[in-house]
Amino acid sequence: MKTTLRPLGLYIHIPFCKQKCAYCDFYSLSGQDHRMDDYVDALCAHLLEVAPFASGHLVDTVYFGGGTPSYFGEKRLVKILKVVLKSYHMSKGAEITLEANPDSAGDWKALRALRRAGFNRLSLGMQSACDRELKEIGRVHTMAQVTAAVEAARKAKFENLSLDLIYGLPHQTPAQWQLNLAAAVAASPEHLSCYGLKVEEGTPLFARQAESALPGDEAQADMYLYTVEFLRQNGYAQYEISNFARPGRESRHNLKYWTLAEYAGFGPGAHSDFGGVRYAYERDLEGYIRGVREHAPMLSESEQIPPVDRDTEWVMLGLRTARGLDPKDFEERFRRRFQCFLPFLTECLHAGYAVCEEERWHLTPNGFLVSNQIIGGMLDALAEEKRRRAEATARGDFRVQLD
Repeated sequence: MKTTLRPLGLYIHIPFCKQKCAYCDFYSLSGQDHRMDDYVDALCAHLLEVAPFASGHLVDTVYFGGGTPSYFGEKRLVKILKVVLKSYHMSKGAEITLEANPDSAGDWKALRALRRAGFNRLSLGMQSACDRELKEIGRVHTMAQVTAAVEAARKAKFENLSLDLIYGLPHQTPAQWQLNLAAAVAASPEHLSCYGLKVEEGTPLFARQAESALPGDEAQADMYLYTVEFLRQNGYAQYEISNFARPGRESRHNLKYWTLAEYAGFGPGAHSDFGGVRYAYERDLEGYIRGVREHAPMLSESEQIPPVDRDTEWVMLGLRTARGLDPKDFEERFRRRFQCFLPFLTECLHAGYAVCEEERWHLTPNGFLVSNQIIGGMLDALAEEKRRRAEATARGDFRVQLD
């Protein structure tokens, strides 16, 4: 009898950077280049160690994130990818993404070597088309390098290119954001990620936010709504709060996060949802290298979550996507009535925050702006439904079930 392999995504964290950005809260390090080769050895050993546990899976996405993977150098990246390709069951059409910064992605021959090794998707951290804005947030590249990196990627035959942008930057005006967005579209990528700036505690930008003249919430909201409409007019459909793509070019790896699919992460700070367990590794480069070598503990968290108890995640993540929530899927997965959400969703419908199309509920662009509040309301409704069922069970009323 033929065994069906379950889909699996791999995330490989490259924590090295040329320079840490002023807004960055991800686990990344500058000035640690001398540890790159030892880290490659640790990653390869860890990938080999985990591979037998993935024997029942088919890897259909691989994502090299960071940090700045392109700063790591193509030879190290190719070495890691070769281990993946040889040790895991790979889908023939697997999406293999490399994050890159423009200053370290301008060599088309290096990009060609990466593409020939198996990388087929490139995600460039453009962030802005304005050199002044780039400098203020600590980016080490210029807009001229963005243009050069895009040209190099196309010359190297990358046919799936994504650009990252950030709106709400210090001193940013709506007019400048519109110029940034237009410049990104002019580069003709297949995919665009547009994130509102979040000032995280502990970052350099947090320390100086008082004098950074950051756009307010209303200004950011206007930039966001402009983005959705402008990109729609230019052929980029919104499929998640911050992500837009030409038809068929959605990030298949990132969709795993939003649809409760399985993925296994490698590297310090990497998270996983694999084998029914959610777990993460310590944000510690030396601890990770030592842990792999000595088989020492490396996890910062680990939690086994039964499928039936993932209803809150299903709601939270599904509402981030343009596909939204399918009531039938909810009821089949969790044996709970979707009806408990309908009074609140109806309020959202009348407020212009949600719509029901083809029997699925999803948020509108205005709804995405207040998604945290909407998710809170949905989780309150779910908690009330669970309380009602628990009380009914306690008094022996077993008629409470799916209609």
